[in-house]
Amino acid sequence: MKNPVPQAASLLLEKLMLLVHIRPLPAGSGGETPPPAPGYYDTSCFKRGDLLEVPRTLFIHFGIYLGENRVAHLMPDILPSITSDRRQIQQVVTNKRLILGVIARTASVRVDTVEDFAYGGSILVNHMDRLFEDQVLSSEEAARRAEKLVGATAYSLLWNNCEHFVTYCRYGAPVSFQTDKFCETVKMIIRDQRSVLASVLVGLASIVCLGVAPSTTLPTIFIPFFLWMAG
Repeated sequence: MKNPVPQAASLLLEKLMLLVHIRPLPAGSGGETPPPAPGYYDTSCFKRGDLLEVPRTLFIHFGIYLGENRVAHLMPDILPSITSDRRQIQQVVTNKRLILGVIARTASVRVDTVEDFAYGGSILVNHMDRLFEDQVLSSEEAARRAEKLVGATAYSLLWNNCEHFVTYCRYGAPVSFQTDKFCETVKMIIRDQRSVLASVLVGLASIVCLGVAPSTTLPTIFIPFFLWMAG
């Protein structure tokens, strides 16, 4: 039987990449990948209030289409907490800004072009509607909700990420299916006594990325670790 610790650690690494929404860079690239040129996407099929999804390798990024090639979406970003210069904040968010935003638990609901939002990925339109059936709000209501929320906001993987933002705007209820799957994965790793090392990593990551109170998290981390050391 294969040792589950390396598998769990590998899975944890993938989920941590989801936490920070890191954009994958092409092999051999030493800097940020420039987004496609304007006009790369055919926006004629998009309607104001549509929910746009961009599947990535390890996660899905979400936004609300506002019309005229504009998308409102929530992204972790450190800049809104340290400057009020809109010109700086409106620049395309780099990986460094993303990571620092996750650590500081700060974000912004920003309006970008479709090209900047999708960053070369394929776009799905209203793909989540099938999960909410009769809860879909009018397109105009969804767009207005998104516009009202534009600006700096708190960031939390569990309570306020890009999926929470779009589901609130279009369906009236902030939920995140990606977060639910991540939490179930964490629970499975922690419950597996053979994956103690991965459990330690999960606990430490929760402190750094999710802001979990040390008083409740540290026992979960170190008690299994000490048992593993003693065994």
